Amino acid sequence: MDLLIIGLGIFLALAFNFVNGLNDAANSIATIIATKSLCPLKAVLLAAFSNLLGPLLFSTAIAATIGTGIVSPGFMTTHMLLAGMLGAVIWVFVTSMLGIPVSSSHALIGGLLGAGIAAAGVGAILWPAWDLVVTIGLAMIVGGTCSVLIYIAISMLLKGKWKGNTFLAFLVGVTIIVPALIISGSIEISGILAVVVFIVISPMLGLILSFLIGLVIMHLGKNQNPSLLNAVFKPLTILAGSFQAVGHGANDAQNAMGIITAMLVAGGVLSEFSVPIWVILASCGAISLGTLLGGWRVIDKMANKITKIRPYQGFSASMAGGLVLSVMTSLGVPVSTTHAITGAIMGAGATRGYSSAVRWGVVREIVAAWVLTIPATAVVTWILYVLYASVFL
Repeated sequence: MDLLIIGLGIFLALAFNFVNGLNDAANSIATIIATKSLCPLKAVLLAAFSNLLGPLLFSTAIAATIGTGIVSPGFMTTHMLLAGMLGAVIWVFVTSMLGIPVSSSHALIGGLLGAGIAAAGVGAILWPAWDLVVTIGLAMIVGGTCSVLIYIAISMLLKGKWKGNTFLAFLVGVTIIVPALIISGSIEISGILAVVVFIVISPMLGLILSFLIGLVIMHLGKNQNPSLLNAVFKPLTILAGSFQAVGHGANDAQNAMGIITAMLVAGGVLSEFSVPIWVILASCGAISLGTLLGGWRVIDKMANKITKIRPYQGFSASMAGGLVLSVMTSLGVPVSTTHAITGAIMGAGATRGYSSAVRWGVVREIVAAWVLTIPATAVVTWILYVLYASVFL
């Protein structure tokens, strides 16, 4: 029976990575398709290959976070992991069919939370220490406040209007302070706290980097022929999109790796949490296959509905998204690739005008799905586990 449950769990974990690639295909190729740098089929093939390559270039630190950093390993059972995976797969598949770009990573974390609470109560969850939460909160407030004061001072110096953009300035300060503290070694966050904090930070990091890269390109190319700029940046967008897809594969493919390895440990197949090479290859293959088939409704929303993307903006967004994913993956922080890259696309659009160039109604719809993903998946999975336990346990 245990071997059957383990086998089913592995299948569901790979199915999760498959629907992850199905939904997140848009993350990797939206800018390439929007700028017509490649036709959709070639763009999907390129993304699939890059997604396959990504996990082989990075460590498996995120897999360890997923497998051991959300639910206490002592409470993990094969049945709990099975229910968690099923809830996450359902949520990502349904949202993909509806054309809503969501975070597959957050769906999985919500699934683990729901199953863990249903199986062993809230005590099974590895909640962050309260003093660390307070420290992070205070750091965000200080960083945001300093950013607002600097913004007001610069605006007054330049005799500009500042009242309407103070909240954005606050978010910029919050976005910068936390990664700076992590990189400097002043704080160390992981598990649920890292996930929640980076719901805000990862899209803002993508937005800020993309906006700055776009402004630099606009300044350098302001006297250049637009046709020449398009010709130069179309191939660069392909390269940047490939870089972004490598980062996506490196971050998101580790979700299934963490669950499969946790399943093998819980079932007694492995004595310690160490990701086998066949798990790495199988997870890479599943996410690449999902990307290959493509989530075309999500791709259309990311490529065409948020903002009109020109080649230089496609390069800016892809490069910014790739940088965020690569740095955070290297630090072992599981961020949402969807959030980072959506933010980068918004930042690219904002170079043509913050208010007019970005369709904020579409953005609000996407953000609402982000906020709902963890609690919605947790509730769905809690119900699934209760039903499962009543029949089989």
